[in-house]
Amino acid sequence: MQFRRPRTLSTRLDIAPMADVVFLLLIFFMLSTSFVVQPGIQVRLPKAVTSEIQLKKDLVLTITAENVLFLNEEPVTLDELGEALQAAFAQRKDRLLIIKADQEVKHGLVVHAMDIAKINGANRLAIATEPKLL
Repeated sequence: MQFRRPRTLSTRLDIAPMADVVFLLLIFFMLSTSFVVQPGIQVRLPKAVTSEIQLKKDLVLTITAENVLFLNEEPVTLDELGEALQAAFAQRKDRLLIIKADQEVKHGLVVHAMDIAKINGANRLAIATEPKLL
């Protein structure tokens, strides 16, 4: 006696519809993403491959191309910077200072501002840059 073999169903997974769904999700997330805009004083930041975007409200020292200093968008002179930093660090647990210096600013001014920050309580210093496309 001869038995019929059962027909095997094709169990292949068609990937084309899944690729369409993934593509549509990718487009959706690209269009719905909100971008972080840096408000405030206009400075041209130097570019770096290892840039990171800071999302929390940090203490920021901005130095413009005209050598004007701003501490969290409030103008300060180099002489007032130490006192302003002490007052700002007294209210903060994290003693991080982000320095946003225009790329035209002399290196000596940035180093001097970093020295003042370290003397007046900064534990960590960070230099803000813009992401550089490879």
